[in-house]
Amino acid sequence: MRKHNQHFDTLIIGSGLAGYTLALNLAQTQRVCIVTKQTINDSASGWAQGGIAASLSDEDTPEKHIQDTLVAGAGLCNEDTVRFIAEHARESVNWLIEQGVEFTRDHNNGTGYHLTKEGGHSIRRIIHSGDATGKAVQQALIQKVRGCQNIQILEQHIAVDLITSDKVGNNPGKNNRRCLGAYVLDKTRGRVCTFTAQNTVLATGGASKVYLYTTNPDTATGDGIAMGWRAGCRIANMEFIQFHPTCLYHPHAKSFLISEAVRGEGGLLKLPNGERFMTGHDQRAELAPRDIVARAIDFEMKKRGLDCVYLDISHKPANFLQAHFPTIYERCLKLGIDLTREPIPVVPAAHYTCGGVLTDHAGRTDLNNLYAVGETAHTGLHGANRLASNSLLECLVVARVAAQDINNQAIVTSLEVPDWDESRVTDADEEIVISHNWDELRRGMWSYVGIVRTTKRLQRALRRIELLREEINEYYTHFRVTSDLLELRNLVDTAELIVRSAMLRHESRGLHFSKDYPSMLTSVHDTILQKPLSC
Repeated sequence: MRKHNQHFDTLIIGSGLAGYTLALNLAQTQRVCIVTKQTINDSASGWAQGGIAASLSDEDTPEKHIQDTLVAGAGLCNEDTVRFIAEHARESVNWLIEQGVEFTRDHNNGTGYHLTKEGGHSIRRIIHSGDATGKAVQQALIQKVRGCQNIQILEQHIAVDLITSDKVGNNPGKNNRRCLGAYVLDKTRGRVCTFTAQNTVLATGGASKVYLYTTNPDTATGDGIAMGWRAGCRIANMEFIQFHPTCLYHPHAKSFLISEAVRGEGGLLKLPNGERFMTGHDQRAELAPRDIVARAIDFEMKKRGLDCVYLDISHKPANFLQAHFPTIYERCLKLGIDLTREPIPVVPAAHYTCGGVLTDHAGRTDLNNLYAVGETAHTGLHGANRLASNSLLECLVVARVAAQDINNQAIVTSLEVPDWDESRVTDADEEIVISHNWDELRRGMWSYVGIVRTTKRLQRALRRIELLREEINEYYTHFRVTSDLLELRNLVDTAELIVRSAMLRHESRGLHFSKDYPSMLTSVHDTILQKPLSC
């Protein structure tokens, strides 16, 4: 094998809950590599505050969970997928408990665990670990991953592109194309490595960093979605970007989320004068699904010229709030906000990508030997609006099934893959171009492709994206790749997918609201885009 080349049974690009779950379920039989562009601790999964939705109590059933998911999804969920995931929820939660995840206990509850309620749920079914569930889950699985001999972890590595059989001179026809691995930039050494694998998995998370304001970490740049798109995979329903209604509004509180569970436990949304407003928007008030709450807040802010609204749970006992929301309480207190005595200033922010690389519920994509799991994928679970706390559940269920499918895959003949060629590029002369384009793209998406959309705004956004693409592609062609350049390239691809998908939907449904098409159509369809393979 040539220098800088490595071969694995399974190559996992991304280090969140879906990637770790998959790796741990493969490690007994396969040699697995996890590639992560920062450290093994950095992912959106670790930022999840709320919890995991599962029918665990005697009062709950998978059928109730299914119905709540379908209602939130505004008619666009794949019911077979919803049923499959809801029915496998309990066993997936039990698997996490076996891995050592410590969920919040409640000895007065028949399950032995405290279950909370969030917007869109008809019953308490969210199992959690305080208000930092993602962190607790990640820490437990990271410990398992680090202790596994068959799992190699490569930090500070970012994937450049997938390697497909037709790109190396083997073109068996559209339906028989397969993924051979990926070119990966070693950020520390500044060189691109060639990683081949029997199976490759995209587990890079979502694309909310395409917006100026987001609850997501800096890693959420749509890498897996963009790579899947460029490799010829179909991309579905990218117009449905979930804006979390309540992101802390403070100049020093970058991307800090105020959990859905705060409203689930009685938090009230108010105007600066203390007046509630959600009762005038939806009969479910603060517990309406996220799309409705986010639009209501956006409406009130624009109508009244407000910088933010307020989430007030100060009417609850202080010891209750400190016990149930310790992370939120401490973070707010450090910023001078005592949530036991005063309301929290909040604004909506981009939070979750409901669309993605089209897969079945085993994570299989259009490209043989390529899987996508977690927020990168579109399984059909979320429809037009994700139900709160279904995201971590999807990661768990689909990753475990994908591992079974990968273990059942027949071994295929390895193909000769050429090294990355940078013989015709030089070091960048002015990297300021990257930061300027990055800023312009995110501001444009926030202004023109946000919570409320119009055809004119979308057209304006697309024109700007096309100009930015030309500049970025020219830069990519002539200069050596860097992490910032690769992320920007992925962001502009993802932004275009969001805009083009939104332009094709001539209705308002779930997370996509258009002033030009305010009604919901009686017919239901997914928005599916596919790049011609000749491009």
